Amino acid sequence: MGMHKVTSDAAKYYAKREKILGNGIALLSSASEKLDELSKEQLEKLGDLASMLFPHAPGYAGKLIPIVARLFWKLAGVGEKEFKFVELDEIEKYMEELRKEIEG
Repeated sequence: MGMHKVTSDAAKYYAKREKILGNGIALLSSASEKLDELSKEQLEKLGDLASMLFPHAPGYAGKLIPIVARLFWKLAGVGEKEFKFVELDEIEKYMEELRKEIEG
């Protein structure tokens, strides 16, 4: 088994998207295990994160992402927000800050 080098722009985007989706889903999962410890603001941010991931999520995961966003927003006591397209780099920064805030 050798190492596969990602060379094309499409392959680089795909690899980055998969990394960010995986990390985002892991963060949402981790947060879901400690809902009672999170503030309304943190719950809202988690819903926002899920909504940011939606345009980048394919298949069945993509179908579940809006559900997750709506559930976090409901727990935060806010209404449903617009699902906007956010670039992967921006999502990654947002996620890193949110992870620090939630996981310490």
